[in-house]
Amino acid sequence: MDEQIISAWRKKRTEKELSRIPETKKKFKTASGIEVKDVYTSLDVTPETHETLPGLYPLTRGIRASMYRNRPFTMRQVVGLGTAKHANERHRFVLSQGQTGLSNDFDLPTLTGYDSDDDKARGEVGRIGVAIDSIHDMRDLMSEIPLDSVSTSMTINHPAPVLLAMYLAVAEEQNVPWGRLNGTVQNDAFKEFFAQKTFAIGPSPSFRLACDVIEFCSHHAPKWNPISLCGYQTRDCGGTADQELGLTFAAAKAYIDETLKRGVDIDDFAPRLSFLMYVHMDVLEEVAKFRAARRMWARLLREEYGAKNEDSWRLRVHVQTGAALLTAQQPENNIARGALQCFAAALGGIQSMAISTYDEAYSIPSEKAQRLALRTQQIVALESGVTYTPDPLAGSYYVEALTNEIESRAQGWIDEVEKRGGMLAVTESGWIEMLLAEQAYHIQCEIESGERPVVGVNIHEGGDNDAINDDLFRVDPQVEKQQLNRLDSSRRQRDSVRAAEAMTFVKDSLEGTTNVMTSILEAVKASVSVGEIFSVMRSVWGTYKPPGIF
Repeated sequence: MDEQIISAWRKKRTEKELSRIPETKKKFKTASGIEVKDVYTSLDVTPETHETLPGLYPLTRGIRASMYRNRPFTMRQVVGLGTAKHANERHRFVLSQGQTGLSNDFDLPTLTGYDSDDDKARGEVGRIGVAIDSIHDMRDLMSEIPLDSVSTSMTINHPAPVLLAMYLAVAEEQNVPWGRLNGTVQNDAFKEFFAQKTFAIGPSPSFRLACDVIEFCSHHAPKWNPISLCGYQTRDCGGTADQELGLTFAAAKAYIDETLKRGVDIDDFAPRLSFLMYVHMDVLEEVAKFRAARRMWARLLREEYGAKNEDSWRLRVHVQTGAALLTAQQPENNIARGALQCFAAALGGIQSMAISTYDEAYSIPSEKAQRLALRTQQIVALESGVTYTPDPLAGSYYVEALTNEIESRAQGWIDEVEKRGGMLAVTESGWIEMLLAEQAYHIQCEIESGERPVVGVNIHEGGDNDAINDDLFRVDPQVEKQQLNRLDSSRRQRDSVRAAEAMTFVKDSLEGTTNVMTSILEAVKASVSVGEIFSVMRSVWGTYKPPGIF
């Protein structure tokens, strides 16, 4: 194949086909704005980019040789509702339906470091996730669930040290050694400021706490993932596929550099660094994104950081399908969207998955919706055949070229962050937030103009636009009262002297430079609450107010 043949083909095609029926767009672009050519050939790739084998450096084709042939992706639908007892019931339901891992979402007060009885928590208790105030709630959340045989994920960031401490303490009560625990705390401090916006303290102290967790787990909980570096929220807020990778890896570098400064060897913690990524509707771009991510991570860890353990090079990814892509109009369409995104993730070689349920545009997931999302994963894993061989799209001229393009663009974003002073600096300045906000605005403009089609919203709008109400989930109005009674009972029954001493221990560790996890463990065992620990943090570090950037 050479350029002359392609030029002649284009000329003939234009004269014969397009003169009669023109193309539907002047330019075809991926969801991230990468222009798509009319044809891809061997001229668009170099052989070495697709002739590597799965499980071999640079791991483009998969982090393990057999991939899903001997290790299916973990199915981990998110649970988070009401009190810990309510969430525990839902956990046991999804496990009974064949789910293979647990994932917890927490309510807004818990995410932002306030107790359920705080004035700021009024009306928000248990609404968008489970309410966790004290170790008693964690016991209820994990009741009848053996912690040594189930992998548990917790979508918690600034309060991650506190909830991890509670989980560790409950494990002790179950006589499960920390070394046998398998799971993840999200614990990504940065993205709370430019994406999710559920921050509890400022950028610098939250960065310190995140690294405390990484350091602590490297010594005491070696199978636990102490951080899940989050590209998901970057993409959900308007970012592109390359920004999702570039900004996430820039954040990873900041955490790695700080942990190395503390004297921890790269191979003692890098194998447990995990990632949370997005799955968009552009199937082939998503496949290329995951392939590029594996290659970039392997090269970064081996070539820049000198990691010798091959597990340090392996990018382990949990994905969730795009929440911002769900529509309240014709919500049944979200079932098809979830299936396509699930298919893309499986083609892309991810390790763990959750599908945003069809009703999440207007509700906490119902049991029916969660079962359907789980069944979708099971159908893709067991019936589609896509799991039979690693990286089945390897060698596709288009996918290989797109993999290279995304990698190049993502590296550009890493370089840009470094030029601007690193991830902490660009988070504090608001630069990322402004970048994503502008892009989100342009996406919305494209949707409103019809340039970006969304079926059921701006095209093919006819049909039933009513929400599916036959199994609509709503938080019981009594949840807040139940949670307040639970918290009040915990405070009345605890040893007040021990609790006060524990909070003093936390304050001393915050004012010093020692790892805070030891003092937080003592505090949660003394039934000190999330809000009480964060009140100590705010007394030391102040209450964070984001800069006015708009």
